[in-house]
Amino acid sequence: MITAPAAAQWKVPWSYEGARGPDHWAELDPSYAPCAGKQQSPVDIRATEKADLPPLGFEYHSAPLRYLTNNGKTIRVNYHDHVSAGALMVDGKRYELTQFHFHHPSEEQLNGQSFPMVVHLMHQSADSKVVGVAVMVVAGAANETVAKVWEHMPATEGAEHQIPGVDVDPTALIPQSLGYYSYEGSVTAPPCTERVTWFILKTPVSLSQKQIDAFAKLFPNDVRPVQPLNGRVIKESR
Repeated sequence: MITAPAAAQWKVPWSYEGARGPDHWAELDPSYAPCAGKQQSPVDIRATEKADLPPLGFEYHSAPLRYLTNNGKTIRVNYHDHVSAGALMVDGKRYELTQFHFHHPSEEQLNGQSFPMVVHLMHQSADSKVVGVAVMVVAGAANETVAKVWEHMPATEGAEHQIPGVDVDPTALIPQSLGYYSYEGSVTAPPCTERVTWFILKTPVSLSQKQIDAFAKLFPNDVRPVQPLNGRVIKESR
């Protein structure tokens, strides 16, 4: 295992509870002001509007596990420095996969109910448009990609780790059925930047209960509460 120099992801500390918890994020630093915005994520999916939405094309492939980190909030796999694991194609536009990470339980809710976990796969286009894909997790068969990540995941917060000779394929994090919900929101942690398009897949993927428990041991609750829609419409693919 090769460790990169430590670099703080957030200049101002924040938390999922207490005086630096979600209710106070916007007050902690001027750069966190968007956390009090009107188009925030995650959301509870209840009423939806059926629509002819474009299909999602996941063009992922295996890539070196070069930037694995425990950033104190989650386990995250980053892709940068010309390392690519592929892209998401939507309506003819390409969004490169920039990172994926996990939450326990799910941040998104469906009719007020959470799932055991959720995977967030974040993407960015050449013109800097950010797209997030949320894949709910249920307990079942073990996931091969998660197995590789968990085998090497750091137990404590620190810098990125390069794992020589280990490749992971994000494709295993995507279900076969690609029906989805879509809305305009934000990243779900400070600075809560808005203008993020979210695609929340209807079909979950499975992790073994052992895999879920291993993450939960490190992160019992790394979840931002659901945010008000403030008039936003959640569209649902037919």
